[in-house]
Amino acid sequence: FADIGDIIRGRDLYRRDKGGKTKLEKNLEKIFQYIKQNNKSSLESLTDEEIREYWWALNRKDVWKAITCKADTGNAYFRPTCNGGQRTKGYCRCDGDQPGQDKPNTDPPTYFDYVPQYLR
Repeated sequence: FADIGDIIRGRDLYRRDKGGKTKLEKNLEKIFQYIKQNNKSSLESLTDEEIREYWWALNRKDVWKAITCKADTGNAYFRPTCNGGQRTKGYCRCDGDQPGQDKPNTDPPTYFDYVPQYLR
């Protein structure tokens, strides 16, 4: 999840291209330019980097949901993560949180996407 955030925001430290732009990075630049052009009134004064941050802040919950909504319960993706060793149920949420009834600081359950990549 955090690595996806790094890629979206253009902060991936482990690029395989030795510093050059990859096809993915070029496509992301086109996508964010398209977003900027279609939202000129609100995004015109923002830099490309700021638009990427803005998009990630608005869409990180949906990215998390897309990653976890079809994860099988028998796989190793879901592990005991709540206080007391309780397993998370459905969408990897603690304390009985359900989709559409979000509780503060439970969705998504991690903020590692804001921790610098080299510290993770």
